[in-house]
Amino acid sequence: GGRLGPAGAAACLAALALAGCALPQPPAEQPSPAARQATKNVSWGEITALAVPPADQRIAYGEDPLQFGELRLPAGAGPHPVVVFLHGGCWRSEYDLAHVSHAGAALARAGVAVWTPEYRRVGDAGGGWPGTFADAADALAYLEVLAQRHALNLDRVVLAGHSAGGHLALWLAARHNLPAGHPLRATGPPRIRGIVSLAGITDLRRYAQGARGCNAAVSLLMGGGPMEQPQRYALANPIELLPLGVPLRLVQGAADPIVKLEQASAFVERASAYGEEAQIDLIEGAGHFDLIAPFAPAWPAVQDAVLVMLGPD
Repeated sequence: GGRLGPAGAAACLAALALAGCALPQPPAEQPSPAARQATKNVSWGEITALAVPPADQRIAYGEDPLQFGELRLPAGAGPHPVVVFLHGGCWRSEYDLAHVSHAGAALARAGVAVWTPEYRRVGDAGGGWPGTFADAADALAYLEVLAQRHALNLDRVVLAGHSAGGHLALWLAARHNLPAGHPLRATGPPRIRGIVSLAGITDLRRYAQGARGCNAAVSLLMGGGPMEQPQRYALANPIELLPLGVPLRLVQGAADPIVKLEQASAFVERASAYGEEAQIDLIEGAGHFDLIAPFAPAWPAVQDAVLVMLGPD
């Protein structure tokens, strides 16, 4: 088409104003924290529009094509502290580990080795209960192998996860509370410094009551609702598997419409009743995806939570 005249340009601007539209920024341009503070929360599209930072290595922890993880290593000789970072996306196959790559790369720049497992999800062969859970457990166990090949300090390991990945991180730390003889049961608490749950889903039964996309995915993950699969929920629901026996930090955006504050607050209340070291890091104004966006104002608090949990060497 030809160039617009003044009248045409004015009409377009008026239409944009009426529609409440904002001209998209090029993917390479990341808004400054100050600019983000004055605008809306980070969106899913804003994160996925960015070029994915490559991992140092992609490593298989199992035989299935989806049983792999990405390892990012910080500069220096090590041994490096480690974050096992489980991605979210409603446990669904449409959402892979790429969208947490920016967070992983930022943590690596901060001096932390980051192991980000992929896992079979709802819609994948073998995904859902119990395959998704078994993959998360196998990926965590694979740290022992990684430590033999890379300079990793297994005395300084933190489990982290966002949204559905926060659920899996909490569940991994609770596996030793599963019934004796269950194939997913761990022999004891994991060898970790603690857990940093970023907008994590802590109560599957309660979350399954909602009508939003991720809420509806719970029954797909579990092969039915809480009334249909009560035994599975008892085995998979972090809030029912307390106490975990490790320090807990639940980072939560106050403006999160996808995983609301009640998930974190109910979990911390029950954990504290067991005598757990548990706290909520509430970030005013932050939404769901701000917590995995290194360009968002919320990110320094997220990174600080991880570094503090890792503790000194």
